[in-house]
Amino acid sequence: MTNIQKTEVFLKEQFDGCDYYKEHSADKEYRLQHSYRVAHNAGEIAREEGLDEEELIIGALLHDVGYCLCTEDNWPDWQEHGRISARIARPFLEQLGLERERVQEICYGIAIHVDGNADFLGEKTPFACSISDADDVDHFDAYRIYDAMAYADFRNLKLADKKKWLFEKLDWIQHRMGEKYGTKTGQRMITERLLYQRQYYERLLEQMEHSERIEF
Repeated sequence: MTNIQKTEVFLKEQFDGCDYYKEHSADKEYRLQHSYRVAHNAGEIAREEGLDEEELIIGALLHDVGYCLCTEDNWPDWQEHGRISARIARPFLEQLGLERERVQEICYGIAIHVDGNADFLGEKTPFACSISDADDVDHFDAYRIYDAMAYADFRNLKLADKKKWLFEKLDWIQHRMGEKYGTKTGQRMITERLLYQRQYYERLLEQMEHSERIEF
């Protein structure tokens, strides 16, 4: 069994043992599917940038493992789940026989992927930052448009609120477009997806502008 396969087994075991996920199977399926998509993105970044593909995929698979600690009454604060995930991942990574420095780098990348901060010392290397970048690629891709609109209950918003929501999304995309990412490949992948989202939301906003009157 490869280290990636061992990581898949470990991740599924952690999620299967989560009391919250036992009662919310759709949330578990989303988190597992998201983890696989992030791992796929990480593999693409690694191949383009000459990073260790296997080890970056392992880090990507484990980046959200901290959600296994969630319960009905104690869902981890979203800003903390990266650091929680790093603490859970470390002993498992040590068992894989990876070099100590690489274990540290993977854990640091996992820890910082939410808000850029870890609770231990580390360096924001291209490898470590690529875990965040691979996560952001999925966050900014097509599925997240659906997910964001469903979460906002967009269909049931008043027209004015729909427009407000879309303007806020477009402002947020513009802000994220100006950020710097860990590698040129990560930057390209994220920019491509942000442009896709911007085009979609701009088109939708145009539809909303034509939804309440006839103009000649």
